[in-house]
Amino acid sequence: MILIIAEKAIAGRRIATILSGKQLPGTRTGFALRFDFEMNGKQYVVIPLSGHIVNVDFPMVYKQWLGTDLKKLVVAPIDYLETEKSISGLIKQVAPEIDEVIIATDADREGEAIGLEALDILRKKKPNVALKRAIFSAITDKDIKTAFANLKELDFDLAESANSRREIDLIWGAVLTRFLSLISGRLGKEFLSTGRVQGPTLALIVDREKERLAFKLKHYWLLEAMFAKGNSKFKASHKKGKFWDKGEAEKALKCKDPPLGKVVSVKKKKKTLARPLPFNTTSFLRAATAIGFTASGAMRIAESLYQSGYLSYPRTDNSVYPKTLDLKATLKELSKVSAFGDAPSKLLAKGKLEPSAGKLAKDHPPIYPVTAVQKEKLDPQTWKIYELVCRRFMATLADNALTENLVVEIDLNNEPFNATGQTYIEMGWKAFYPYSKATEIILPVLATGDKVKLDSLEMFAKETQPPARYSQGSLIKVMSDLNLGTKSTRAETIQKLYRRNYIEGQKALVPTKIAFAVIDSLQKHKSAVVEYKMTSTLENNMDLVASGKKSKEKVVEESRQILLDALLPLLENKNEIGSALRAAARNDSIIGPCTGKDCDGQLLTRKGRTGKRFLGCSNYPKCTVTYPLPQKGQISVLPGVCEHCGTPLINVKAQRFRYKMCIDPKCKSKADWGKKKAAKTVPKKPAKKA
Repeated sequence: MILIIAEKAIAGRRIATILSGKQLPGTRTGFALRFDFEMNGKQYVVIPLSGHIVNVDFPMVYKQWLGTDLKKLVVAPIDYLETEKSISGLIKQVAPEIDEVIIATDADREGEAIGLEALDILRKKKPNVALKRAIFSAITDKDIKTAFANLKELDFDLAESANSRREIDLIWGAVLTRFLSLISGRLGKEFLSTGRVQGPTLALIVDREKERLAFKLKHYWLLEAMFAKGNSKFKASHKKGKFWDKGEAEKALKCKDPPLGKVVSVKKKKKTLARPLPFNTTSFLRAATAIGFTASGAMRIAESLYQSGYLSYPRTDNSVYPKTLDLKATLKELSKVSAFGDAPSKLLAKGKLEPSAGKLAKDHPPIYPVTAVQKEKLDPQTWKIYELVCRRFMATLADNALTENLVVEIDLNNEPFNATGQTYIEMGWKAFYPYSKATEIILPVLATGDKVKLDSLEMFAKETQPPARYSQGSLIKVMSDLNLGTKSTRAETIQKLYRRNYIEGQKALVPTKIAFAVIDSLQKHKSAVVEYKMTSTLENNMDLVASGKKSKEKVVEESRQILLDALLPLLENKNEIGSALRAAARNDSIIGPCTGKDCDGQLLTRKGRTGKRFLGCSNYPKCTVTYPLPQKGQISVLPGVCEHCGTPLINVKAQRFRYKMCIDPKCKSKADWGKKKAAKTVPKKPAKKA
């Protein structure tokens, strides 16, 4: 019998269906699932895993946070423990019958390591079992059949590089998280965490916020005119742009009398707007977050679409389509989707297709659609991701857009003004990709010497703006540039910062007070644990494991020494760091001033004996004012107070809901106090079967 190991249940079912040529019901043993079929006279069984079925952890002697020497934890041994007993038990059960095993997990580092876990369990019962590897980038009939007709070898070095990451992340995360939590007194559910990637990522966000706080704004002034020619009005701005001197701007403003301008030049220039590159993971997540998704939510949906056979594998650094990809066949497949109208047919009518190309990487192809699915077959959020990938694919095959840009200079009583216009000569890829707006500015026909009437002239006071906060998309791009984490982990790292209450906001990432305290404390003592170069060095070492140039043991050992060197100065200054973290935690828990009569205290988030959170006054027991709080969700303070009861306003956010409320449950504006008002972004069942 031949055993096929798949990574997830949905992928295992599809692989079994494709190879057997029919829908298979599957048989359950506890939480484990198997699909049995016959092909070419041989018996097959597909056993899907649930991702990792073996976990890395410390021995029990190191499990107690209190009393464990952190320096010893740095060098503690690591155990590999079976966590999915039903699945590992099923593998052991079928082992005596197995002659060959084919690993058919995702074709990346993590998939290789997951496959190796199953192999190690199998070989405990069947040491000499033959081994093969099926490598594919999409779960379609063609890709799966091609992969199983051309079986490869398991890449043990690639698997070991993933395991080195798991061990390093366990050591760094456990040691640093325990250090911060213990010295701050934040244990239990409110523990403070950091890690090899999490720390430097949070430092980027905090450092950007420090830049914003240190930013010294400068005032400037703009002059904007509205001219008219016949019945057409158009806008023009003073050629100087920003006036840093108000007096100079006011002097230029006097040019409006008499209200008549003269066209002194008309410059026309054609501009090519290059079509976008194929989606790699980073550019996909940037595009998805730009249309309202969280990075982790977009990745979950893309993975479900891949496992359902609709998209190619969504974890890739590649932005060059392989020569083996049949672009016309993919467009013909998309022409079956009614929501796309005749867009695929228009591209097919071009004849030869020459896609845009970016960086070539030796992993999976770019993210592209592999199978047509109608809009009504998917839930709305899943459709949005599928449509985004499909339209990006079409845009990469379309022509560049071409615009004609005009710059018209107008003399208004010896003051120069410029009017700019833009019209599309060829829409090109813009016609296929609605996420990039095709903006046109239409000017009337103007020629040198024309007279234009001044309709209005205004002076606007402005001020320079600090550097923009990171969005999820822009942060992922920076993480990629700095080699912080991997394409597979960056979205989850950001999500972890939200869960730990280190950042707030969706469109712009705002660090909390406790985030400032954590990063300030670590930076003050020059700890390498928040330096991106340290993480990048470790990532490079793990790449050397993947290429067989360095052993996993050597890389893990070196990382332990780097961590120990970074930990020692933190331990020497733990009292100072702990005081700063406790003070920040207290400030972070302030919701607003106490509402008690003649009380100058602050309302703080507290926990009762039962573990339930509530608001209580900082002057307790002198002041006994309390308010109940919702027991689920992250709470943040909103500006202002309730117009009905005058109490502070808060925002409550959890993974699947978000709502705003005041803190007084008796307020007349809040008959539905505590109800979860939907702001769902991630469906429970991302994809339905076509």
